[in-house]
Amino acid sequence: MNLTMLAILTTLFLGTMLVLISSHWLMIWIGFEMNMLAMVPILMKNFSPRAMEAATKYFLIQATASMLLMLAITLDLMSSGQWTITKTHNTLPSAIITVSMAMKLGMAPFHFWVPEVTQGSPLSSGMLLLTWQKVAPMSILYQMTPTINTDMLTTMAALSILIGGWGGLNQTQLRKIMAYSSIAHMDWMAIIMTYNPDIAILNLLVYIMMTLSMFAILLYNSSTTTLSLSHLSNKTPLITALALLILLSLGGLPPLTGFMPKWMIIQELTKNNMVMMPTVMAMTALLNLYFYVRLAYSTALTMLPTTNNMKMKWQFETTKIMKLTPPLIILSTMALPLTPMMSILN
Repeated sequence: MNLTMLAILTTLFLGTMLVLISSHWLMIWIGFEMNMLAMVPILMKNFSPRAMEAATKYFLIQATASMLLMLAITLDLMSSGQWTITKTHNTLPSAIITVSMAMKLGMAPFHFWVPEVTQGSPLSSGMLLLTWQKVAPMSILYQMTPTINTDMLTTMAALSILIGGWGGLNQTQLRKIMAYSSIAHMDWMAIIMTYNPDIAILNLLVYIMMTLSMFAILLYNSSTTTLSLSHLSNKTPLITALALLILLSLGGLPPLTGFMPKWMIIQELTKNNMVMMPTVMAMTALLNLYFYVRLAYSTALTMLPTTNNMKMKWQFETTKIMKLTPPLIILSTMALPLTPMMSILN
């Protein structure tokens, strides 16, 4: 890694950390700006017109969200006379901040940029975009839970899960599938935020682990389409089986980790006398499960027409070292027994 990239990644990290540790609105805004300006060159790492387009789209949407955030901060300052994050007295600034964070997270109806930007950037940049970039906006929503408009957040969450499910159905590009998966997962976090924000943070951590694991496998084989992923079974059968498990975990199937946050969210919503919403969410989650299973089918359950009996491999061996991948895969698939402990912590 060269020095320039190290400086950019450090700025990205520090921007998010500044948002996480600040209680002053201006410092939070500066953190978001640092984060955004560091992300643009990361998206354009492999320079091409497509990457440039993706970076421009990302910059425009994030700049708009930052402008809305600054508007809300100014309105709040005028009405209350102070900069503290936890005391948003007025409902209008609170609503504008929620919209701003939804834009930064890529929740519906502000989701259009997410698949385009993820598809236009390299795999490693897409991984950062769909994991690390979700942390800062989520922390703001977490700190603002007492004043968030529940109806507005619920409406956005319902839209997100529908779009995240339908949008990914016809895709063959893996980065777009992961982007729509991200939109759907944001919904589960948003819906529970005003009822039990701790579960939303747990969901975020589980989602980040599963997405990192999936991207690690894609990076290991440099796979970007369903077709290139279907070649894995002949080359790396063990990784293919692990990819199947992670995809099913992302879909939220019971024996795997991905079921944990869904289970806890549905339980919490039913405690709050919401029956229809969790029912609809569980049903629309099947759309996501469908395209994960389709990916798993083309990856792990279909064999190449002939077995590979040649002494010479037709593909080069990969030399990438993925030290953190095994623990990530274990946490992404086998952490369901920890659910009782997590529910006690919440």
